[in-house]
Amino acid sequence: MVTGASSGIGEATVRALAAEGWTVFAVARRADRLAELEKETGAVALPADISEDDDVSRLVSQVTEAGGIDTLVNIAGGARGADTIGSASTGDWEWMYRVNVLGTMKLVKAFLPMLRANGEGTILNLTSTAGLAAYEGGGGYNAAKFAQRALTEALRLEEAEHNVRVIEVAPGLVQTEEFALNRLGDRHAADKVYQGVEKPLTAGDVADVVRYAVSAPHHVNLDQIVIRPVAQASNYKLIRKA
Repeated sequence: MVTGASSGIGEATVRALAAEGWTVFAVARRADRLAELEKETGAVALPADISEDDDVSRLVSQVTEAGGIDTLVNIAGGARGADTIGSASTGDWEWMYRVNVLGTMKLVKAFLPMLRANGEGTILNLTSTAGLAAYEGGGGYNAAKFAQRALTEALRLEEAEHNVRVIEVAPGLVQTEEFALNRLGDRHAADKVYQGVEKPLTAGDVADVVRYAVSAPHHVNLDQIVIRPVAQASNYKLIRKA
């Protein structure tokens, strides 16, 4: 199962896994996009909001009826706003926590019995380098991704005895169609995020790493994979050319 499958890294991950022969359940809110993805890849479209308890329960029932899963890939998430903490929007912070942290927790909790029963279950959580180092104007997203990273690390400790593999993939600057636009709400501001950066990561770059991580032999656990473009040496150093 791959969440956040209607665009960006989630969609690219569905395509990458389906191309490798995986049976993929593609989860996102936008049913029209999922239907198109299903037609193109053979993935099973399951429209749902992962932050809603009823939708999560329905997903468990649908997937159980279809034979279950051995791998859960939590891609759904996002950022809203770039305000300082002194001018923070409570609504933006609540949305980021609900989607990045609570959504991940609800999916993991709901599917853990199935993954444990499989005997060789895998959970991969997509976090961010925003969860490794805070930066000005990123407090809300930093807080959400730090929390998601902590959840992932605790989960790995708790589930090792059940032979559930827990992987974290933390991308840096990735240029997708919607991430910066959704965060900033303005196309010009979104374009400036990538301006002058010669080769930011693409959704396909990250999806390829996710595919590799979940396809490795089950005893191989890539605990944390940090991916950045060469132009981004850290959260604080990004090479931009004129």
